[in-house]
Amino acid sequence: MTGFLVLSRSDLRALMQFDDYVEAVAEAFQLFAEGRCLSPVPTEIPAQDGTFHTKAGALPRGAGYVAVKINGNFPSNKARHGLPTIQGAVYLADASNGRPLALLDSAEITLQRTGAATAVAARYLARQDATTVTICGCGEQGRIQLLALRHVLNVRTAFAWDADADLARAFARRMAVETRISVQAVDDLGTATRASDAIVTCTTTHVPFLDVDHVRPGTFVAAVGADNPAKSELTPELMAGATVVADVLEQALFMGDLHHAVAAGRMTAAGVHAELGQLVTGVKPGRRHGDEVTIFDSTGTGIQDVAAASRAYELALRQGAGLACILS
Repeated sequence: MTGFLVLSRSDLRALMQFDDYVEAVAEAFQLFAEGRCLSPVPTEIPAQDGTFHTKAGALPRGAGYVAVKINGNFPSNKARHGLPTIQGAVYLADASNGRPLALLDSAEITLQRTGAATAVAARYLARQDATTVTICGCGEQGRIQLLALRHVLNVRTAFAWDADADLARAFARRMAVETRISVQAVDDLGTATRASDAIVTCTTTHVPFLDVDHVRPGTFVAAVGADNPAKSELTPELMAGATVVADVLEQALFMGDLHHAVAAGRMTAAGVHAELGQLVTGVKPGRRHGDEVTIFDSTGTGIQDVAAASRAYELALRQGAGLACILS
């Protein structure tokens, strides 16, 4: 008879603060850079109106953890079925003996750990005097990305841009109240990004929209939306002219804006400055001068999932949270 926890989205929100995700993700990338944890390349399963993908990771904390996440990504869900775009679960196991430990809601894990990676990257790649940002893509991920930048930077002004102008305006109103900073919806992307010190792209587009002309010297860009091989947000020309840091290089070569820059012949793997873990460990420098355009190619990795899930599981055990089940 084996004890097993089920942690819902509301459980995770009660257990985990954003700092918890940032600390967990930073630790995971450090361990990855040291060769102490694993992050296999994801698997994608196409479906009629969307895709499923699996991501896995192993973390050596304590006896060790393994997590496998499966997410369904169906962009038309809200309009057609009233359902979230992304739904799924994270399965957490004991790496020392294979014992099942927990099943966790993946929407909250994915949302928060993605924002946490941007916060970690911004520590090393953004100018520390950055105050103005643009968020491209005004869904829930856009919200957490703005909060992530504010977590590490003194953000005073934010611009919100989305292909759906009404969504951008609603986002601006909501985030102005939540953050108590100036948040303005914009129709012209370039006007906003050329006035910004940091840009986050977190859309679902398959056609790149952020180009060299949109980005001024000294800008930090977090490219978050290209989480499968078909998606692309940054042009190969922008990637080729910048200092690029990947979350995990092998994965970014398979999916992400680096994947498209390499396919277009504008970059090679050797042209990537570093992986994020190499910045965390100090093996490679972060930003080197004020005029440098830095890009974090954030494809979303299994090590982020296992780090966040194991941290939540440990907190749940201490606090008696979640639904306890018996597996026999």
